[in-house]
Amino acid sequence: MQVTITPVKQLVGEVKIPGDKSISHRGVMLGSLAKGTTRLSHFLMSEDCLNTIKAFQAMGIDIEIIGDSSEFIGDSSKLSEKSVNGDSSQIMQENISVIIHGKGLHGLKKPAKTIDSGNSGTTARLLAGILAGQAFEAVLDGDPSLRKRPMNRIITPLSQMGADIQSINDNVVDNAGSKANQGGTLPLSISGGNLKGIEYTLPVASAQVKSAIIFASLTADSPTIIHQPALSRDHTEIMLSHFGGRIETDQLTLTSYPISELYGKDLQIPGDISSAAFIITAALLVPGSRILMKDVGINPTRTGILEVFQQMGADIVIENQNDSQGEPTADILASYSDLRGTEISGNVIPRLIDEIPIIALAATQAQGTTIIRDAAELKVKESNRIDIVVRTLRAFGANIEATEDGMIIEGPTPLTGSTVTCEMDHRIAMMAAIAGLIAKGRTILTDGQWVDVSFPGFFHLLEKLT
Repeated sequence: MQVTITPVKQLVGEVKIPGDKSISHRGVMLGSLAKGTTRLSHFLMSEDCLNTIKAFQAMGIDIEIIGDSSEFIGDSSKLSEKSVNGDSSQIMQENISVIIHGKGLHGLKKPAKTIDSGNSGTTARLLAGILAGQAFEAVLDGDPSLRKRPMNRIITPLSQMGADIQSINDNVVDNAGSKANQGGTLPLSISGGNLKGIEYTLPVASAQVKSAIIFASLTADSPTIIHQPALSRDHTEIMLSHFGGRIETDQLTLTSYPISELYGKDLQIPGDISSAAFIITAALLVPGSRILMKDVGINPTRTGILEVFQQMGADIVIENQNDSQGEPTADILASYSDLRGTEISGNVIPRLIDEIPIIALAATQAQGTTIIRDAAELKVKESNRIDIVVRTLRAFGANIEATEDGMIIEGPTPLTGSTVTCEMDHRIAMMAAIAGLIAKGRTILTDGQWVDVSFPGFFHLLEKLT
């Protein structure tokens, strides 16, 4: 879907940010493993989350989708078609709830065919942890972009716990007689059951890897201890406790205990701060702008971007803080600001890793130098985000240089509209769209449909603010 963006004079208004993607995924997973009914309100009806729903439907879980329009009740395929066609603005405006009729920890059944995770790394990695504890074999796959992302980081600990996990491509031999791939990528064949508890140190701070191990630990024969190098988002720990699981935290060490049962719950999903980041940045960069975002999640493991922006001199006000079901929320008011360069590195990186593309755009308009370090993890996201961020912003005229583990940005620099191909990366598409709001001339996104991976209704919301 081609999208044309032109400069705007001002962005003003009050908006509701779509539901948190990480929490939406985990809600479906825990609701499916729980006994009884789970209701997820303000669910994110994005491509990624739809893939998680479809995966559990394929394993025998009854999932209903309830919206303001009866056209979509209980039929995720219609929502998926609508989103794929790029007309997702209506989806975002509807108050979507997902009702999951869970069957307990051992209630999943063997899927009839390969489970397709689409573009969703969260679906693939967390589901691998769940499948590791199930007494059947399943094959887990994804789209071409996801097939490039490393899975050894989950294969290693889950194999140590006793699961039989094989990367199917690892056994493919190329024309020279060598194995074509030894990196442990999708598709994965997983035969689970009879797991044991382990003690494991994560090589990188990763919520997805940590969560995969936690899910597997639920059916293990003894507690599992996880040591983290730094804090990463803790939605799994919070939600698991809410559903009746037992997990203990001692600074960077987690102990997850086997359980006999989880129980269905009702959850109100907060707005996604990673999605709000794009709207916040638009407000900071477009002169005269002032945008209020209601009920956004401000989990401390996710608020690195707010701290960095405030460090850069951003006018951001946090109002009406609330703590519901363990996930803090607030209203965020962002206004046009004169920004200054800063250095971003160390333990804050895992708390804003998904927001680095939009932070880089903000840095192009900041006074002075911005240096981003310790972010090599960007190379194994939906794309190599170091390379693609630098390449995309240079096409707009930015003064930006890639480094081995980040980037260096000099500002402020005027931007000029560009034609952008986002390479199947939703955050690059949204970064380019926000750049187009302040760039001279027209910006064309050749594949704007990728925003639906995480932010259905994104373009509609921008139009509303103008």
